[in-house]
Amino acid sequence: MIRKILIANRGEITCRIIRTCRDMGIATVAVYSDIDATALHVESADEAVALGGNTASESYLNIEKIITAAQMTGADAIHPGYGFLAENSAFAQAVMDAGLIWIGPPVSAIEAMGKKREAKLMLKGVPLVPGYEGDDQSDDALIKAAENIGYPIMVKASAGGGGKGMRRVDVPANLPEELATARREAKQAFGDDTLILEKLVENPRHIEVQIFGDGHGKVIALGERECSIQRRHQKIIEEAPSPFLDPALRKQICEVAVSIGEQLGYSNAGTVEFLVDSEKNFYFMEMNTRLQVEHPVTESVYGVDLVRWQILAADPDSQIDLFGTYWRYETGEIPPNRHAIEVRVYAEDPDNGFLPSTGTILDWSASGQRVDSGIRTGDEITIHYDPMIAKIIAWGDTRTEAIRKLDYALANTRLLGVRNNIQFLRRVLTHADFIAGETTTQFIDAHPELHPPTGTIPAVALVSAAISHQRADSHSANGLTQWRNNPNRPIKHTFSHGDRQYEILLTPGKSNRMTVVIDGNSHDLILPLEKDGFLTDGQLTLILDGHRQHVFVAHNADVWWVHTQQGVYQLLWQTPLPIPGKEAVAEGSLRAPMPGQIISVRVEKGQQVEAGAILMTLEAMKMEHRIQAPYHGVVGKIHYAVGDSVQSDSVLLEVEKTDSTEA
Repeated sequence: MIRKILIANRGEITCRIIRTCRDMGIATVAVYSDIDATALHVESADEAVALGGNTASESYLNIEKIITAAQMTGADAIHPGYGFLAENSAFAQAVMDAGLIWIGPPVSAIEAMGKKREAKLMLKGVPLVPGYEGDDQSDDALIKAAENIGYPIMVKASAGGGGKGMRRVDVPANLPEELATARREAKQAFGDDTLILEKLVENPRHIEVQIFGDGHGKVIALGERECSIQRRHQKIIEEAPSPFLDPALRKQICEVAVSIGEQLGYSNAGTVEFLVDSEKNFYFMEMNTRLQVEHPVTESVYGVDLVRWQILAADPDSQIDLFGTYWRYETGEIPPNRHAIEVRVYAEDPDNGFLPSTGTILDWSASGQRVDSGIRTGDEITIHYDPMIAKIIAWGDTRTEAIRKLDYALANTRLLGVRNNIQFLRRVLTHADFIAGETTTQFIDAHPELHPPTGTIPAVALVSAAISHQRADSHSANGLTQWRNNPNRPIKHTFSHGDRQYEILLTPGKSNRMTVVIDGNSHDLILPLEKDGFLTDGQLTLILDGHRQHVFVAHNADVWWVHTQQGVYQLLWQTPLPIPGKEAVAEGSLRAPMPGQIISVRVEKGQQVEAGAILMTLEAMKMEHRIQAPYHGVVGKIHYAVGDSVQSDSVLLEVEKTDSTEA
């Protein structure tokens, strides 16, 4: 009987597994790296064991340390969560060799599906995209194979997914560079740089089927999920059922997925992924032999707990007929009147190429029917792990209702202190084509309007920042009361957002009234509550020009974050003196877009480069980021070498602009 489970993961998935274990009366053990010592998953578990180090290789990928932690705490079983070692057959075998219960599929299935190349070669009766899965991994062999397949093609890491080691190649000239990049990313993420090639299916939908094996020979499909809304080949919105599939196609895809599970003798949770073209032809991509990030969508539609199922299927003493007890649908059948959608909340900047963001979370409060999160206010987002920090799920009787509920939940979710994708997700959810169900993997690229130009900051955000700054500045004088000693004297604040500055003048009037002038435009302000409008330190209620609103404000030094119903705004307070440490840099200096490590320097001082040439490569959060020449020029100073760590906004190198004919 399973009485205690060690969870070999971190973040929101570990917190989610802990909740199910607690409901089942099962004790939990968390493991953690040095940087995660005070993380939510550590504090939520009944016990926790330090693995040491900060990087994944030192901690969450260290099989020996994890097995030792399970043995020292008396755990009966290990659940791998997803990511890290979840699809590592050597880890699964080591767990069982140590006399522990492995909560996952058979080692043989993990090995068979762990390599995309081998998986496609072994499966029978499965439609495949034309491609190359050969043993010869030389550049010459891959280049020749690409010519035979025909461009455009996709280069993929055979050993994994999640967008790592995946590159689109449109012309032959780009293939050698993309092969090298894909190999590096695959080696770093999966320890295996084997690649496969696939013909690019233009503008497809990404449809996946959740299968489950009960360990006694029975495999079922719990419908499908549509995961077409992606950036960098990683999903950000998932829903069930797909608005594209009709009952006949749904039944056909689910039957193929079940047949794959049956060929593998599969047990526990797994996901079979397909591409579906506009003509409703579908092709097998890969199988993930683990729980998926988007499993809450399926749980919300069918009313099941897949983690509970995983534990019951793995427990040798379980007396439950899993499907007889919990399951009442035919393969692929969708329950009536239920639609669910999940969004992934990332610490990233959608308006800057979705680059990951780091920093301290100043305020986190999530709204929604279901929130899976592993963060709290005060936590630090670092460069060491994936930037996904939460999932928010909503459901309803119809797809329209689910969209409306999810958008409302996001509008009332606060994440202040790090750049994030919440407002971007709202723009996708409320886009006319998304509402109509016109979703493909090219959706984001096809809709540049999802990245609107930086507009004017609403008056309520500027006023809230100014009042909050003044309150913080005069906190010892009981909020704003000191203003009323000089009723005719306006107080000036200046904030910047991007390249624009805003001047705000606050003039106290009678009681809690004020006159506000923003760039020459006058507004009437009432602070209706005691303590000058503040319900708490960060929550402010105000009436601006007759419009009563609730806002939330947080700050770190001179950076002020304001959450309003219109969105979240990051404002920089302009102090009278220059900001310390902000040195002038040479024209043409190229800065680091985020913290990371230099993994390649392609140029030398004095070298002529063309616009778009790759100058350096920065690795952060398991992905490579290329520093490219913004114009034709000559390389000046190079400030960092391979292996150096850099902070965000650090000057990496300088390029002196020249006329293109000179270069």
